[in-house]
Amino acid sequence: MQIEQLYLGKLTHWEAKNQNTGIFKQPVDCAYVSKEGLVGDVQADRRFHGGPEKALHQFAQASYDKIVEGYPELNGIAVKGTIGENFSCADMTDENVFIGDIYQYGTAVIQVAQPRNPCWKINYRYKVELLSNYIAEHAISGWYYRVLQEGKVAVGDTIVLLERPNHLISNAGLLHLMNQQQPALLALEAARDCAGLNTDWIKRIDSRIKHLTHALNKQ
Repeated sequence: MQIEQLYLGKLTHWEAKNQNTGIFKQPVDCAYVSKEGLVGDVQADRRFHGGPEKALHQFAQASYDKIVEGYPELNGIAVKGTIGENFSCADMTDENVFIGDIYQYGTAVIQVAQPRNPCWKINYRYKVELLSNYIAEHAISGWYYRVLQEGKVAVGDTIVLLERPNHLISNAGLLHLMNQQQPALLALEAARDCAGLNTDWIKRIDSRIKHLTHALNKQ
């Protein structure tokens, strides 16, 4: 596997929404990875994007094909680099990237921390109402990394999987699990205990476990 493209974004102002966004990113040849993400990349609303637990975002190239399957009018529009990701690699998908995976990208070492929560800005970016819902329902949201070791990355750098502490919970698997109305208790517990999972997601899963346990005890 290799880094096929890198993307950085500056702030763009949407007049109609009176909102700033960093979703519009441009390709670059190389960048430096800090604990906060790629140096020079900007996240407009750091409540939902950016920070140490969402330092870097990757979206699968194959997921663009799935978007176009559902919305043919986005053919040629929903293409790699347009959903706000920092990395593009053809071989990595929501199905074969697992929570807690540790990768070396260039000289940086990064860990999969959580899935992305798609928001309204995706709908506005592509001018398709409820596209973010479609992305969530099909578990093609992409994933966030935390940075374990800062370093340099460049287009063409080899991507090396250094460690896979969880062999059962892929990014898509976690999303599908959380999308279920009545997920299996054991599956939720396994997801909660994934090494490397972000604490906010652990709290979300714990909440589902408590709710499910309460419902089962009432039966």
